[in-house]
Parts: sequence; structure tokens; C-alpha cells
Amino acid sequence: MSAPPLLKPKVESNDDNEVHVQQQQQLVSSSRTRTKNMEEDNNNNNNDVSREEQEEALVALIEHRSTEVQHLKKRISYYNSQLEETEKRLNDSQSKLARLRSNSNAVSSKGDVQNGTKKLKVERRSPSPIRKSEDCSRHQPQSKPELLIPSVNPRFSQPINLARSSAKASSSSSTQSSPSISTQSYSAMKSKGDIPSRVSSEEVVNIQEKVTKRKFEQEEHKELIPSIRSSHSPCMVHCYASTHISSQHKRKLRSLVLNPVNDQLFVTSALDGLVNFWQVQSRGSSASLLSSTDCVSPKQRRWAEDVAWHPHGNSLFSVYSADGGDSQISVLNLNKTQGRARVTFLEDKPHVKGIINSITFMPWEDACFVTGGSDHAVVFWKEKDGEDLWKPKALHRSMHSSAVMGVAGMQQKNIVLSVGADKRIIGFDVLAGRADFRHQIESKCMSVVPNPCDFNLFMVQTAVHEKQLRLYDIRLRQTEIHSFGWKQESSESQSALINQAWSPDGLYITSGSADPTIHIFDIRCAANKPSQSIRAHQKRVFKAVWLNSVPLLISISSDLNIGLHKTT
Repeated sequence: MSAPPLLKPKVESNDDNEVHVQQQQQLVSSSRTRTKNMEEDNNNNNNDVSREEQEEALVALIEHRSTEVQHLKKRISYYNSQLEETEKRLNDSQSKLARLRSNSNAVSSKGDVQNGTKKLKVERRSPSPIRKSEDCSRHQPQSKPELLIPSVNPRFSQPINLARSSAKASSSSSTQSSPSISTQSYSAMKSKGDIPSRVSSEEVVNIQEKVTKRKFEQEEHKELIPSIRSSHSPCMVHCYASTHISSQHKRKLRSLVLNPVNDQLFVTSALDGLVNFWQVQSRGSSASLLSSTDCVSPKQRRWAEDVAWHPHGNSLFSVYSADGGDSQISVLNLNKTQGRARVTFLEDKPHVKGIINSITFMPWEDACFVTGGSDHAVVFWKEKDGEDLWKPKALHRSMHSSAVMGVAGMQQKNIVLSVGADKRIIGFDVLAGRADFRHQIESKCMSVVPNPCDFNLFMVQTAVHEKQLRLYDIRLRQTEIHSFGWKQESSESQSALINQAWSPDGLYITSGSADPTIHIFDIRCAANKPSQSIRAHQKRVFKAVWLNSVPLLISISSDLNIGLHKTT
């Protein structure tokens, strides 16, 4: 019997294997595709979020740069208009100078040289701060042209009647071109005195030259605004000696004002109604009382709220109150004239009620001053037909909704600045008869003081602690370019009796305070606190002013003393 045949094992065909492999590959491929799609979705979402953020940032940047462009365009337009006006004035000055030089051959200065005198050709002052070119013509005539000096109001029929100083006083102030007042005639003064009435012709010439020089210096504009906040450390003012003298007032002091012709002469006023006239001695080591005059108002017997010197330095103007029909303005004439009262009161009474808070003479060619009162009014006073006749004109009565606390004039334009308890700063164009700009801040304003060197810069005092002083550029109008202040220890309120003053170079501000301290600020320093503080008195300091002739600070305080602080 034969064995059954062996069967060959079954082998899978190649077709089946290929199908299986393809199926596996398809599964892997689909898995990878799903993973890739998920990753792409995530990337797209992230890209969308990132794109939205970038768009928002670019939109904000575009808005900022658009605003910047518009601001720069406005400034360019302003400077282009200023350039055109300045070029017109320059051409006008050049033509005037050419005409003057063409006629100069007919003028001989030989006699003047022999007599030791100088012939001055007076030119009307330009309201612009831009200095007129001196190199206007390439071809100059051989004869020397006359010296051009900006004009001063030439009414010197009643000059300051000042007597010569003693030899000691004159030697101690030999650098002054104006004469010093004699103190010997006041050594035994027990009552209200008068300034001596006799004056030599040489002293009149010196006074005129002094006025002319100061007016010429005021025409020189210096660009200080670019230096504001340019440094992180201040330049210190060294105060190395202080002297205190009695003010001779019986009640609190109110005002301290330097004579505009000779800054070593100054006046103080107080609540006792007296106005005391002083002279600095020995380059700031002491001061002598020259006269004391009762200047109370005739009806209400009120003291002077504020005082201001006439630009010629020969009379002092004071303001009072409009209540009770009392006189509002007095004039203290320092020239003793026979048959004329020493203190006279103006007849016009333009303010209708309340205290008249401020009086300031304008830094313009014609003698004029402005007053601001509690009746919200700003009044412009101009001299008419003589030295004693002043006519008022209200610039505005409703632009302020509260008391006007301070007024001032800008030198490069006929702009009157006024600040008030209504938190408003208003610039009024006198020639146009309308407001040039209005600015509202967050705090009431107490005073305004223009810079003596940069005619576009002014300071406003506010009631905000540690931010009492604000600096503004009149060209930018509503833009505050710097602010600073101080902490008060003895009082939480800011008194309107505290005042400030610029240094002669326009770089520093001194301020009184409710504390017995003088604060000094360097406007070049970026800090918002005082550059330095000097403890100067026993009680609150009302004001500290700088002298231009000698390095000296003079201060007044409620301790009834006058402080003389020598500086370097």
C-alpha cells in the first residue's frame, strides 16, 4: 500500500502583499496629513493674532506721527510768517540807514568832538525783538555815521532830582553811571521826607544815558527756551553773607520794587500805608532809608495793594480799591516841585468794585500801564497831553469770570497777559482789540512775570503745591514747557502775597514762600524742585529780587525786616 503524496505548503501571492503594504502606507500618510493640517491651522491662528497686534500698533504709530506732522507744519507756517515780517522790517531799516548815510556828509561832528560831547540820533523803537542789522551796506561813506540808539520818551522836563552822594557813598558805588542820592541830608530825618530838588546838568545827562542804556539792553532778545530742562544738575548760586535791617514799617510789608533806572534804589510798601524809599550802600552791605511818604487813599484810608515805577524812575504809581468811590490810582512824584502835592490821585475810576490787585508798566515805546482788579476787568492806561494826565480804557471785562490777579506786557508784541482766580491765562492784542489766545489750567493763577531776556517766555504762579510755577512759550500758547515748585511746611494754602522775580540773565527764578525761605530755581535743570533754598528770615518771605548792578538779592518778610544777601 503506497503512502499518500506530500502536499506543498501554501504561499501568499505577491499581489496580496502589495495590497497590504499599500494599505499601511495609506494609513500612515493620512495620519501625517491630519497632523500637518492641525499644525497649519494653529500657525494660521497665531499669524492672525500677531497680525492684528501689528496692525493696532501701526495704526497708533501713524496717528501719533500724523499729529506730529500737523504740529510741525503749524510751526513752519508760523516761522515763515515771522520770517516774512522780519525781512520787511530789515529792508525798511536798511533803506532808512541808506537815506541817513546819504545825508551824513552834510553833518559835521567836529564841534561836538571838541566840546567832548556825543551826538545821538534817536530812532523809534521797533516792537519786534529782532535786532536790526548793523552791516546793511557794503559801500559806506568816509565820514563816520551817527550812532543809532533806540528812542526813550524824550520828556525830561522834570528829571529825577537827585543830589550828589557823599565821597564815601560814591566810592562804594563807582561802577554806577547814574548819581547816588545823598544820605547825609537824611541822617537826622524823623518825619516824612522829600527827595532833594536840586540837580546838576551833569547828573541829568547821566540819568538820560542810564535810561538810554537800559532801553537798549531791553531790545536784545536771547533764546533761552531751548536751554530749559537741558541739564540734570543745576548751577548753584552761592550766598555767602546776609544782612537784615528794619523796614521801618509798623505793619506787614506788601511790595518791593527796584528803580528801573538805578536798581540800587528801591521802595517798600506796607499795610501801614507808608512807602519807604531806600538806597543800597557799600555794594550790598547795608541800605539807607532816604524818605518815607504816607500814600493812603483819601477816603477809605487804604494802603497800596501794588506799586510800580514809571519807566523814567522819577515817580511811583500805586493801586488801591474800587469800593466806596475811593481814588484808585496814586502818583508819588519824587521831584519836589513848588506848589504841587507830593502825592496826587488820578480822577478816573474805571474799576467798578473790589481790590485792584496788580499794576504793571508795559515794556513798549510809549509810557502806559495796565491794572487788573477783582471786578474781572483789565484796564489799559495811556498818558495824554502831559505827564499827569492818564486816560483809562478797559481792554476787557468779561473774559475772566473771577478776580484778575496779575497782569504783564510782552515785549515783542503789544500783548497784555492777564491771569486770574478763574484758572485762565489770556493774551490780549491791544492793537487788534481782541484776545490773541486763551488758556485754561487746572488751578487758579496768582501772578504772571515775563522773562527779561527771552521775549517769548513767561512764568505763571499757580496754587498747586510742588507745581506752583509754570513756564510758557507765547508762540506755543497753550503748551506748558516746564513746571516746578516746593513743599510748604507751615501752610497748606498758597498765598497771593508770595511773589517771584527773574534774575537779570533770565536763567533763575527766586520765589518767596510761606516758610522763612527763599527758593531759587534754575530753569535749565530738569528737576521739578528748587535748585536750592536759603533760610533768609524768621517768618514767611514775600519776595526776593535780584540786582543787576551788584551781585545781591533783596528780600522782604512778615518779620518786618529787609534782607540783603550777597551772592556770587
